[in-house]
Amino acid sequence: MSRIVTLAFAVAAYLLFLATFLYLIAFVGDLPWVPVSIDRGTAGPVAVAVIVDVALITLFALQHSIMARPWFKQVWTRFVPPAAERSVYVALASLVLIVLFTLWRPIPGEVWHVRVAALEWLVWGLFFAGWVIALISTWLISHFELFGLKQAWLNLKRLDPQAPRFHTPLFYRFVRHPLYLGFVIAFWAAPVMTWGHLLFAAVMTGYIFVAVYYEERDLTEMFGSEYTDYTGRVGKLVPRLRRTAT
Repeated sequence: MSRIVTLAFAVAAYLLFLATFLYLIAFVGDLPWVPVSIDRGTAGPVAVAVIVDVALITLFALQHSIMARPWFKQVWTRFVPPAAERSVYVALASLVLIVLFTLWRPIPGEVWHVRVAALEWLVWGLFFAGWVIALISTWLISHFELFGLKQAWLNLKRLDPQAPRFHTPLFYRFVRHPLYLGFVIAFWAAPVMTWGHLLFAAVMTGYIFVAVYYEERDLTEMFGSEYTDYTGRVGKLVPRLRRTAT
């Protein structure tokens, strides 16, 4: 029964992630399909908005980074079944984003506004391309494992997970972190860039650089010289346009 409950929780956490991810796209893009977005919500004094917004992004960054570290997982799995560890992480990350959506304070004022129709469509294309790159990147590195479903399924079948295998499919042949690159593109590709959107994009990008640093350290410890050689051939977030062996 506990194995079935673990799988059910993993499915629920995954569905929560999907809903949150779709809302995040609409939130960042200030799309009319959602009631609250990066530029629509409870307004207030600019100083208060900056403090609240930075605090919300910092909360997400801390949860997202600390819980992903191997040392935290070793401690955390003393209380949470290993098969559910990733699903708990996914669920908490989604809940923190929901808190961010709910409490976000818009900061009005335009930094730039693309008024040429052709350029506006180009920027929107980049915006959606960024999300597509991020989503495809998760499938390239095992989508269901990244979001905890594979672990719960193997646990139900009483199978041991396979050891991590280093490989560089598609995007990973040109850039080491295409998932993060997709987010950076999506955050900055805005036909209308408000001060609130700029704050979100800048702080999130700063967090991404910090996350990449710690992730690369973990990957180097995991794969050793194989990953070190890879870093020497392929750019971190900017493609060098050199193919690497799979």
